[in-house]
Amino acid sequence: MTAPIRRSPLALTVLCLVIEAPLHAYRMQQLIKERGKDRVVNVRQRASVYQTIERLLKAGLIKVKETERADNRPERTVYEIGPHGLETARTWLREMFTATGNEFPEFPAAVAFMPLLEPEEIRALLEVRAAKLAEAVQEIDTVVAEASAGGLPRLFLLEEEYQRATLGAQLDWCRATVAELADGRITWSEDWLREIGANFISAPDEGESS
Repeated sequence: MTAPIRRSPLALTVLCLVIEAPLHAYRMQQLIKERGKDRVVNVRQRASVYQTIERLLKAGLIKVKETERADNRPERTVYEIGPHGLETARTWLREMFTATGNEFPEFPAAVAFMPLLEPEEIRALLEVRAAKLAEAVQEIDTVVAEASAGGLPRLFLLEEEYQRATLGAQLDWCRATVAELADGRITWSEDWLREIGANFISAPDEGESS
């Protein structure tokens, strides 16, 4: 490899696609959507695939196979796996399967600071989130049912199962917390927060700058 590259879900996806067969960027985008991988890999920005290809190309993980032209369409560069691409993809897979480091998503941070809003507003916001999660769970159930009925082996639906499990756990937590906010088991007020702050926020040590 000529340059180091940080692993990412999209970089792994591109590597796996060109391991399967040489492809141009537009066909990669098509396959990601056709196979439902856009449900687990962020490709919302159209340029993201092209940017990832450039990174992999500079790192020597993929290489240019040829440039093709069909009919009157612009030339398209076809990429194939580089000499270190397969080895790197396998290494990334092993690391991603075992890594449990915190990815710092937004929602836990919002939960950490929810006393900034009133309990009633937090309850309403969690109800909105729960409704969206329920829709997402139902969508996954539909996708899995249709794909299974069409004969797609379960091996290729495991990411959907995992997403369903994690979204289902979030949904259960949201519903339970909404119930506790509704009956007052979880609540706070400005006076109570001040009291908690006075009791648990200690003064700086001597010599520590304020």
